[in-house]
Amino acid sequence: MANETPAEGDAHEAEATHDTAASPTDGTHATTEAHGGEHEAGFPPFDSSTFGTQLIWLAITFVVLYVVLSRLALPRIGGILEDRKGRIDSDLAAADASRQKTDAAIAAYEAALAEARKKSHAIAEETRNSIKADLDAKRGAVEADLNKKVADAEARIKATKTEALGHVGEIAADTVETLVSKLVGNVSAQDARDAVAQVSKE
Repeated sequence: MANETPAEGDAHEAEATHDTAASPTDGTHATTEAHGGEHEAGFPPFDSSTFGTQLIWLAITFVVLYVVLSRLALPRIGGILEDRKGRIDSDLAAADASRQKTDAAIAAYEAALAEARKKSHAIAEETRNSIKADLDAKRGAVEADLNKKVADAEARIKATKTEALGHVGEIAADTVETLVSKLVGNVSAQDARDAVAQVSKE
């Protein structure tokens, strides 16, 4: 190297400068090749070399998710479902109680209605019998009064007739006495009565 001529030294310096200037391009090319190698490796989850790690993280994630759900979400969901079931059962029980009360009220109403009808029929029958008995009593009283009045009238008529018949003889005797006295002359009242009595017997 010490025996190099000045011309050779200049040549070596020029070559070194050329190598230094070309190094940025070489770095860019190397980076491009590295990226190309990464693209050729494929999507990381599908890389078979990471399956073990992925399975471990999947198991850890599943355990954590299960613990969170079993400790937090599932009890709350179960409580909500239990509360809803309790409300539904309570509503059904209330509806059944209301139905039973309604049935009991309807049965009581029908029983009261039947009892009222029975009482109304009994009252109507009693009223009808009472009115009939009252009418019969009044009719009996009226008939008795009429019979008494008829009997009294018949008795008065009979007495009047008897009295009238009792005076017929006297009237006839007086009439005969008057007529005979005018036709024949004086006739005694006794003779006139005897003559009327004789005619009445015939």
